[in-house]
Amino acid sequence: MSEIEIWTEKYRPSNLKEVVGQKEIVDKLSAFVRKKNIPHLLFAGPAGVGKTTCAMAMARELFGENWHANFLEMNASDERGIDTIRTKVKDFARTKPIGDVPFKIILLDEADALTSEAQHALRRMMENYTSTCRFILDCNYSSKIILPIQSRCVIFRFRPLEEDEVRKYIEKIVKNENLKLDDGSVKAIIDSSEGDLRKVTNILQSCAAMDKQITEEMVYSVAGIAKPKEIKGILEAAMKGELKSAKDKMLDVMLRYGLSGLDVIKLINKTVWEMDMDDKKKVKLIDKIGEYEFRIVEGADEYLQIEALLAQFAAVD
Repeated sequence: MSEIEIWTEKYRPSNLKEVVGQKEIVDKLSAFVRKKNIPHLLFAGPAGVGKTTCAMAMARELFGENWHANFLEMNASDERGIDTIRTKVKDFARTKPIGDVPFKIILLDEADALTSEAQHALRRMMENYTSTCRFILDCNYSSKIILPIQSRCVIFRFRPLEEDEVRKYIEKIVKNENLKLDDGSVKAIIDSSEGDLRKVTNILQSCAAMDKQITEEMVYSVAGIAKPKEIKGILEAAMKGELKSAKDKMLDVMLRYGLSGLDVIKLINKTVWEMDMDDKKKVKLIDKIGEYEFRIVEGADEYLQIEALLAQFAAVD
C-alpha cells in the first residue's frame, strides 16, 4: 500500500456519523442500518464526496467484526465484463452471510463502466439473490446505468462538498499530522480540490512529504494547476490587445505546470465567471470557450487553439 493510500485509509470514516458533508443521505442510510434491512442502492455523484466510504461504513455498522467476510468490493472499471458478473459476483452472492444479518453486501465501484451485457446479467442476479445479498452500485453518472437496474435501486445523489466542510476536513488532518498552513494555502487546496476530499488528502500528503510548512506555491505545484491570478492576468492582457504578451505567458504557464489544453480551457472558463466585465461579454466568451474546447476534444492542436481563444478575448467588444 502506498503512502497516499495509507493516509486515505487513515482518514476514512469508520461509521456513517463521521462522513463529511452528506447529512441528509447519512440520516437515511443510518435508518436502514438500525432496521438491519437495506434495499439495493445506487450512489451517484462526483469523485471523492463519500460514496464508497458510505458503503463501507454501512457494512462496518451492520456486520461488526464480520464485515470483511460479508462485504465484497469490486472496481467495475477493472472487472467490467459479463464473465466477472457470472462468476465472482455470483459465487459471493449465492452463499449465506456470517452473523445475524440475513444478507451480504456487494459494492460495485465505478459501476457506470460495466458493459451493457454485464449490466443485464447483473439485473437478473439482483432479482435471484435478493434474499442473501444486497447490491450497492457506485457511479459518477447514473444515466450510464440501464433503467431496469435503476428501477430496482434506491438512488442517492451525492453533491460536491461545501467550502466550510472541506476546510474542517483540512483542519483535522493539519492538526493530526502537525502541519502548518496559512489562509492562502488552505484556500488554494479548496480551489484545487473542487469538493473532492480524496484530492484534498493527496495534495496535503504530497506537500507534507516535502515540508511540514505548506505554502500556496507548493499547493498549486503539487495540484498541477495554475494560480487563478496568473490566468486572470493573462486574460486581462489579451483583452487590452497585448496578445503577444498574453500568448507567451500562457505558454509559460502551460509548460511550468504541465497543463494540457483542456486543463487550460477549464481554468479560463472558471476565471471568466469571476472577472469584472459586462455579462454580454461573458456570454460571448463562454460561447467561444465551449467551441474551442470542442475543437481540442476532436483532436485539434491544443497550443494553436489556446492562441486562437486568446485572440477571441482580444477581439471581444
